[in-house]
Amino acid sequence: MSKTPAKPGKRRQYTATITINLSAVAAGLSIGWTSPMIAPLQDANTPVGNEPMTQDQISWLTAIFCIAPLFALPFSSPLTERFGRKIFASSISVPLGLSWLLTLLAKDFSCLVVARIMAGVGLGMVIFIVPIYVAEISSDEVRGILGSFLMFALNIGILLGFIFGATMSYQMFAICGLTLPILFVSGFAFMPETPVYLLRKDCNDQAKRSLMWLWNSDETTVDCELLRLQQIVKEGLSSDRSVGFKDLLRDRGTVRGFLIALALLPGQQTSGITVVFMYTATIFRLAGSSLDPDSAAIILAAMQVFGSFLSTMAIERAGRRLLLLISCLGMAISHCLLGLFLLFQHLDYDVESVKWLPVVALSFYTILYCIGIGPVAYVVTPEVLSPDVSGLASSVAVAFMWIISFVIIKGFPLASDVIGNYGCFFVLASCCACTTVFTYFVVPETKGRAIESILKELNGEAVEAGGSDANKECSVKA
Repeated sequence: MSKTPAKPGKRRQYTATITINLSAVAAGLSIGWTSPMIAPLQDANTPVGNEPMTQDQISWLTAIFCIAPLFALPFSSPLTERFGRKIFASSISVPLGLSWLLTLLAKDFSCLVVARIMAGVGLGMVIFIVPIYVAEISSDEVRGILGSFLMFALNIGILLGFIFGATMSYQMFAICGLTLPILFVSGFAFMPETPVYLLRKDCNDQAKRSLMWLWNSDETTVDCELLRLQQIVKEGLSSDRSVGFKDLLRDRGTVRGFLIALALLPGQQTSGITVVFMYTATIFRLAGSSLDPDSAAIILAAMQVFGSFLSTMAIERAGRRLLLLISCLGMAISHCLLGLFLLFQHLDYDVESVKWLPVVALSFYTILYCIGIGPVAYVVTPEVLSPDVSGLASSVAVAFMWIISFVIIKGFPLASDVIGNYGCFFVLASCCACTTVFTYFVVPETKGRAIESILKELNGEAVEAGGSDANKECSVKA
């Protein structure tokens, strides 16, 4: 008897995933706010305060937004374990809503700084909880597709931010931003807690009710899934004690999974995505484009949405490893092309005949990032970690990611003065190449596989091609 879930069950998993990713759209809108708001804030008729903001103040609004997610991480894992995935995810609406309210009512620079800190905290909470929630409610067949929705939603939010900034007033932008957290929390209130969390808290009846909703009341499938999840929880830590850093080193599989998280999530930033966003207008100008900065940013964001859409379509067909390898290698080549163009320009070579190269390289880079390491890092991280340590390990990896993002933003101008823009892009190309090598030798293929099967492989245990033992046992019983 087949254990394949009915399509209505998968539709409910899609519904829960789309609903929680409304928080990612709201966070993406906060990311997209900065770029179009720079010009109004530096204008003589600035909407905040009585004097135009300086370039240094603008840079701090950007930098503080990137470091603010670190403020959320110390309490993200313990609160998620104590109150549950659903309650913690719902609380995302608080910092995001406050950020837009403060933005709307801001009278000076300090108010905007607090608003950007609140927005950054909300973003940090989104990046932390959405991959965990989605991984714990998804079936193996659609876990990759649903996991890729995070980057897709963030990019939609960024694109909306660029469009709103180009077409709306400062105040109307803030009002529209305020509606998204309200919309998210209103819809997410009807979504279930994850069955994995409920089982870890010995709430077996509630876990079954959660599964019944997620699998459209297909009792045979629910019983099978419940058996599988109980086995995963049983093999993890006891639910009556907290997880500590020593648990990240408890066995070979956990260490390997932790290292993969530490490589892929920070690898997003070392790939240079923040730098590319900061220098989009400059790169378009080097290519002789007549586009204004707002139009250039909208085009870049649209490319990101397109790349994220391609990733969503391909992640369960091509596999995680292949997308990561293609993405990282392609980004390395794109950075090399940009570096060579800037180097030849610096050496006063005639580059008029190839002035299109920066835009082409930037376009390929953006699409490759969104096809591969952008979304796939968030998909793979919860797949290679046992559920009991996933929260803590993800917190550490995400903290490392935000620290690197802050260092790159504040350090890129200094590095440009020392080794030139071309040298910076060659460094970024080297980082992408290192991530490619790491992926090839360390990261396993996780497409369509049960979590326990992936963990066994990371621990060096033999894994049969048919999948997990729990799945087979359940299939026989059915």
